Amino acid sequence: MRTRKNRDPLWFLLGASVLTVAFSYLPLAWAVVYPIRLFVTFIHEGGHAIAAFMTLGQVERLHVFLDASGETLTRGGFPLAIASAGYLTSTVFGVALLVLGSYTTRAKAALTACAGVVLLVTVFLAGDWVTWAMGILLALGLAGVAIISSPDFAHFFLSFLAVQCCLNAFLDLRTLFVLSATTTMHSDAVTMQQMTMIPATVWAVSWMVISLFALIVALRSYVRHL
Repeated sequence: MRTRKNRDPLWFLLGASVLTVAFSYLPLAWAVVYPIRLFVTFIHEGGHAIAAFMTLGQVERLHVFLDASGETLTRGGFPLAIASAGYLTSTVFGVALLVLGSYTTRAKAALTACAGVVLLVTVFLAGDWVTWAMGILLALGLAGVAIISSPDFAHFFLSFLAVQCCLNAFLDLRTLFVLSATTTMHSDAVTMQQMTMIPATVWAVSWMVISLFALIVALRSYVRHL
């Protein structure tokens, strides 16, 4: 028989999902989720940086802009891996938070780890004071929730963060597909097209499929753990 504690993660996830849907209909809700948009951008750009380092390249500078877009300038390394890493990293990070949300005792540790990731990206890679300021504030905010909040609130916040990360990653890919199909605006998919001659829309769809598959696997793991 499932106890209340066994069911808590499911209720937190459902509550976070309902709150996410509700926010999509509220005119000023963007102000609430704006820090999460910035968080996803830090993870995305950090993914490019990690891929550069792992393929023996260098990161010249990393920027996160006020409109929640970002840019990572690298030198050397394996370009295909670097260009692909942004969207895939944000997806993997989101589903990892989702899986961690199924554990009732790991929420604060997960939030602390998130703060640490943002802080590391900021301290070692940030290329301007705006990125520095946003990164430090994000890291302090996440660490503050982990330290000050109750275990239940931390768990709910982690669930909300996971849902938002997964949703933002998927919506960003949908936007990427539209931009790739209708414009020549620079993007990771366009970079991949320039290097491989495979259309940008194919790369956008491929990343969407991978993201959807990862999300399905994470949800199955979540349900099995309850």
